[in-house]
Amino acid sequence: MLRKNQDMKTIVYRDNGDPAVLQLVDRDAPTPGPGEVRVRVTVSGVNPTDWKTRSGATNPKQFPEVTPHLDGAGVIDAVGAGVDQGRVGQRVWLFMATAGRSTGTAAEFTVVAAEQAVPLPDEASFDVGASLGVPALTAHRALTVAEDGPRRLRPGALEGKVVLAAGGAGAVGHAAIQLARWAGATVISTISGPEKARLATAAGAHHVINYREGDPAAEIREIAPDGVDIIAEVALGANLALDLAVLRTRGTISTYANDGGKPVELDVRQNMMLNTRFQFLVLYTVGSDALTAAAADVAAAVHGGALPVGEEHGLPLVRFPLDRTADAHRAVESGTVGKVLVDVTS
Repeated sequence: MLRKNQDMKTIVYRDNGDPAVLQLVDRDAPTPGPGEVRVRVTVSGVNPTDWKTRSGATNPKQFPEVTPHLDGAGVIDAVGAGVDQGRVGQRVWLFMATAGRSTGTAAEFTVVAAEQAVPLPDEASFDVGASLGVPALTAHRALTVAEDGPRRLRPGALEGKVVLAAGGAGAVGHAAIQLARWAGATVISTISGPEKARLATAAGAHHVINYREGDPAAEIREIAPDGVDIIAEVALGANLALDLAVLRTRGTISTYANDGGKPVELDVRQNMMLNTRFQFLVLYTVGSDALTAAAADVAAAVHGGALPVGEEHGLPLVRFPLDRTADAHRAVESGTVGKVLVDVTS
């Protein structure tokens, strides 16, 4: 039975600002409404979008008080009307928890729509679950928008395709490598040094290219003489020249960030001749159909063991307790390599 007025620990902020605005407070646990589930959160995942939202860099705060973080993993402990009672006790991973809501996963309990709580198999850890969400769904979108490519991912869906994951040591790059490899692509990743090369290789990249040395375009063309089919791009301004030098005709550049902030200048004729497809993407406005499809495919990949995390799998885990969520945000803001997690409950 659902207990009312159950206390919980939660992180909140009332004003936009630096990480110091984050506070640990006691609140009543939320009650799930119709079509919703309540999850006892075990691990919360921190993404760049979380600190950007907190700081006010993207949009002004929409609610008087906000609990941050889109992603997490835990166990359903209560359900609202219209949701199968059999889901109580189910291990789940969460995505887009704060989309349109004031309460995210940096809390002992959170409430989301039932479809945003995706079953997590017993063999997958809560760390895996909390590391999915934004990175995996973004990577899925990046890999499913090509004119000549699939709209859904499964083993064999990208057979014969060449995927370039820029920045393969980052969370989205890591997920792009894993999903592309699971779907059968030949995967190349560009990195900036030997340590990140080690991580991208551990994630599953067939080839790693240091874009700061030698002639990276020639190295990529040697691997893919006809060019790359899909590029999952994290720094379009900095990497555009290389991208266009290796992109095949009718290839796709899927851009989910512009790290470094370098302005983008397009040579229109060059892109006309290539029939380049540029796909800009952010999960907030991608649409429910794309999110639903991505969540289903990512869940299938998890069941297939395709999305492990940890240093040995190319994504080091950097952990903080709930009362140090501000330090977790500082770590993400400073560009810490790996996935930053907040341990909420044991």
